[in-house]
Amino acid sequence: MSTEQFSHQFISRISEVAQCDWQRLAGRSLFTSYAWLGALESSGSVSKQTGWQPYHLVIYQQGNSQPFAILPGYIKSHSYGEYVFDWAWAEAYERHQLEYYPKWLCGVPFTPVVGTRLLCKTPTEALYQYIQSALNEATVQHDWSGWHVNFPSAAEDWSNTRLLERHGVQFHWHNQQYVDFDAFLATMKARKRKMIKKERDKITQSQLTIVWLDKSSINKEIIDLFYQCYCHTYRKRSGHNGYLTRAFFDLLFTAIPEQIKLCCAYRKDTQADIRNFVAASLYLQDEDTLYGRYWGALEHSEHLHFELCYYQGIDYAISHKLARFDAGAQGEHKLLRGFEPVLTHSYHTICHPLFNQAIDNFINTERSQIAHYALQCKALLPYKTQ
Repeated sequence: MSTEQFSHQFISRISEVAQCDWQRLAGRSLFTSYAWLGALESSGSVSKQTGWQPYHLVIYQQGNSQPFAILPGYIKSHSYGEYVFDWAWAEAYERHQLEYYPKWLCGVPFTPVVGTRLLCKTPTEALYQYIQSALNEATVQHDWSGWHVNFPSAAEDWSNTRLLERHGVQFHWHNQQYVDFDAFLATMKARKRKMIKKERDKITQSQLTIVWLDKSSINKEIIDLFYQCYCHTYRKRSGHNGYLTRAFFDLLFTAIPEQIKLCCAYRKDTQADIRNFVAASLYLQDEDTLYGRYWGALEHSEHLHFELCYYQGIDYAISHKLARFDAGAQGEHKLLRGFEPVLTHSYHTICHPLFNQAIDNFINTERSQIAHYALQCKALLPYKTQ
């Protein structure tokens, strides 16, 4: 298959592609599904006004009106919500009186989850070559500083392109076929095991009730309370109410109710009552992985964050025989709780030749530092040595 067999267009709304066509290519990918990305657009969480202007690349084969491949993408006027940090690159551009924004980004807004980025059933080397050509052409046409692909899965073949490859580290928990949480704890060194037990005991002593809610028990009142928690977390951390609108969560709970869970904490060791609601953590699930995304508390309780965001998730993954638990980006404190360092990847094209060379040099140095950091993280894991 040659690049001449392809054509393409950019679309500014996901609705310009039939949902069945989008989902046929996305398959089981949760965060690049029509439901997830469509909810972001319909709710106004992503738009030109928020600095995430949808501009998806849709590729066709000659003689076929159905999309052959899709690369979800956005024109960015800032670098917030990406989790591959390029602020230093933007500042360097500014020091030289150059514009770093706009740029084009293939990624999932506000969601640093490794997964499918190129939606295609049978990607080929020719397709990757065509994508590079199409995006390079669009970059010149629209005067973007460059284009980027964040957190693609290892199955995608971006490493064989001429893009700049950048590495990062996240912390994921892996299920070693544990029968229960105690079996997981038994693999740890005594001091670390005692630390976790002590943190969980604090929750028990506080007389908080922890309840998992699914589609049968999640209603508008619960979503309202969860959204208050979400906003409260961002106000404490960043001084704003967060990137996602209330409408996003309404749309999401309606679109994929089977894949969403809320882990909630209530005051008193009694039946859950919304008047006693304290905190919540949002989880999503696909066929083999649990994802912890957003959390918040309306009042402080010691170690409640660890309980709702980590230990309850591990418990859930074990009981549901899930292979992996991704509790979100960053957080070295996860290491002591059994989460292991995992390398992530992003790929970049910078149009300005001198900056492209300078950033390439930086990334090459950074990759060796990241590799060393990952080894240091592994040395901090709490597991018993064989």
